[in-house]
Amino acid sequence: LSTTMTTYTYSQATDATSGFSNSSKVEVTTAEAAGASDFILFAYNFEGQDLQRLAKGTASAESVTVSFWVKSNVTGTYILEFDDADNSRNINKAYTVDVSGTWEYKTITFEGETSGAFDNDNGLSGRLLWFLDAGTSFTTGTLANSWEATSNVNRAVGINGTFGDTIGNYFQITGVQLE
Repeated sequence: LSTTMTTYTYSQATDATSGFSNSSKVEVTTAEAAGASDFILFAYNFEGQDLQRLAKGTASAESVTVSFWVKSNVTGTYILEFDDADNSRNINKAYTVDVSGTWEYKTITFEGETSGAFDNDNGLSGRLLWFLDAGTSFTTGTLANSWEATSNVNRAVGINGTFGDTIGNYFQITGVQLE
């Protein structure tokens, strides 16, 4: 979890959808509206050696599908980013939490990219970034629906933008799968 705003708790919760024992939970403990350069995001980091099968940077680049279960009391639009840390590139997709306090299954596909191969080592090469809240420095451009050079203003366009506003707001995730 990474944030430039608010105070929160991060925990492993025993509340999870059927088939899973636990979930990761972020809960706001001090309310703060997002300032221009603020964000809250949940991240998963990949080593380059674990991403080689995607053939990124080649003519045979593979698409990748991310599926997960999410539960939040803040409905609306959230953003998932696949970040290429080796080449400063990213692609972002919006998804919606439709019902407050209910586990929902989400599936997002990121198209393969023919430029910028991942390093084949154990260093940070890629990240999945679930944006929970973001200020105008991340929301005033055009959402990066296809691979592009990382530009902050294009990373969280359309996000609900109220997650950090209220004590007790929470976001839970479980069953993350990459194929």
